[in-house]
Amino acid sequence: MPSHHVAIAGAGPAGAALAYLLARRGVRVTLLERQSDFAREFRGEGLMPGGVDALQQMGLGPELERLPQARITGLDVYLNGRHGLHVDVASLPPDLPLPRFVSQPALLEMLVAQAEKSPGFTLLRGAVARELIHAGGRVTGLRIEADGRARDVAADYVIGCDGRASLVRKRAGLERPREAQAFDVVWVKLPLPEFMRGRVRGCVGRRHFAIAFESPDAMLQLGWAIDKGTYGDIRKGGIEHWLEQLAQNLPADLTDWLRAHARELTHPFLLDVVCDHLDLWSAPGVLLLGDAAHPMSPVGAQGINIALRDAVIAANHLGPVLLAGAPAGELDAAAARVTAERLPEVKEIQAIQTRAPALLMQRSRWAELVVGTFGPLLLRSGILAFVFRQVFPRFARGTARVSLAF
Repeated sequence: MPSHHVAIAGAGPAGAALAYLLARRGVRVTLLERQSDFAREFRGEGLMPGGVDALQQMGLGPELERLPQARITGLDVYLNGRHGLHVDVASLPPDLPLPRFVSQPALLEMLVAQAEKSPGFTLLRGAVARELIHAGGRVTGLRIEADGRARDVAADYVIGCDGRASLVRKRAGLERPREAQAFDVVWVKLPLPEFMRGRVRGCVGRRHFAIAFESPDAMLQLGWAIDKGTYGDIRKGGIEHWLEQLAQNLPADLTDWLRAHARELTHPFLLDVVCDHLDLWSAPGVLLLGDAAHPMSPVGAQGINIALRDAVIAANHLGPVLLAGAPAGELDAAAARVTAERLPEVKEIQAIQTRAPALLMQRSRWAELVVGTFGPLLLRSGILAFVFRQVFPRFARGTARVSLAF
């Protein structure tokens, strides 16, 4: 019996990686991407060891190494403007693949180029999913718009990898209210100072935190966490006032650099932070993956990594039944196994991502004590450095075992 045909909505990391994994084994795949290219501004580009490992298991390690990227050699944490913690990458477990920031457009182009080597793969760029097609109580395809015309894409199975605003999730009846987050992140870029090459800096203070790192295009990328919904008020004071507020939350050398290169700053980009998950990722004929099922916080740069790991497990469970042309019930059972295997890691990573910001952004005496009193004590004693070296490898590698078997 010939392979089933699967339609994947969304060519982000989860969709593009899964399309490649299925197509290379002979599954017929149609991948839909709403944009004509993969260029995005300030898309997540952090690739942690768990994501690097997933790509290596896919056989794409050499292709990954050729992509534009900035390798991380060290992490520094500043508390109230003072240096408190340094971690050299060389001090981490030797079997941990190096964290790096990788151009996401280049990564996605690489994944679809690899998928296009398989004859059963089709990529439709500029194709927007508008509706799910139903028949016999299950999803049987997608109604899309491409080149200004509507058309139907029939499929034996549909996978929604179309992001946090997923149409597939909504039309499949899997939507639920979002969990409120305490903060948003404002991203900007400016020229890279030599002292930040290969470095990541986390800057923590009373009711604020910021992060700075070298981006894949050899720029300095800055992210500033602000109270959710306050960006409009911050911008009312003008860009100079906004920059001054940001500068006050950085160590002196970064403050001086920011002020000296203020005119070269890119237009600020606001990321509306969402971090939650569905407990049910599938319905008859359809499965959600990546941000469609569990939008991740930017804390710890886990979005791409979790999406790639989703793709590996989805290929393991869905690949064999798709390839065999199995009955509908077997497809739905395989999708349920994907959720059961992936949900525990997603929940654990998201719990780690939300604890610190929830505390830091509080307007409470307890939060002030943690940052102003207990934090410096923990840094000076070395306890925080010890805890970081214990927790980070597991967080960065992933909290579950992910092994490609298809």
